[in-house]
Amino acid sequence: MSDPELEGVQRLSAADLGLRRTWQRGAILEVLADCRDFVSASELHGLLSSAGESIGLTTVYRALRDLERGGHVDVVRDETGSRFFRQRPAAGHRHYLICRCCGLSRAVDTEVVERWAEGLMADSGFADVEHTLELVGVCAECSPTLAAGEPPCRDDARDRAGCRDRRD
Repeated sequence: MSDPELEGVQRLSAADLGLRRTWQRGAILEVLADCRDFVSASELHGLLSSAGESIGLTTVYRALRDLERGGHVDVVRDETGSRFFRQRPAAGHRHYLICRCCGLSRAVDTEVVERWAEGLMADSGFADVEHTLELVGVCAECSPTLAAGEPPCRDDARDRAGCRDRRD
């Protein structure tokens, strides 16, 4: 059974993306492809370590920077400015609704936003306009604990990121 949140996410190699091929980039791309939610660089590093990969955190940051520059990952920021990454599906640019408690993410239909951005570009005379839309809330699973005043955030990065366990 396929995971709908991973639909459109292809297993890519560094060569597919026009990046220098290294075993570290390959491992990073493999783990990132298994995550249906956004992960921080340090969470990704932890997932790699738990899978037995010995890759430095600086290498993870560098690879994520290269993937972002190439348009191969979507990036969101939380309220503290921390950056979280998710492999961009083959369909391209998407927007997400993200739980501010646990990090759960869901792709949302934002066709109206895309049309608005295109119209703004045409009306203003600007070219190559980029935009960021951040939608955050509290998911159904976190709502009860939030209402009870309990801290709703989960500590396990693999659970938070919705990543498949690579040890299976």
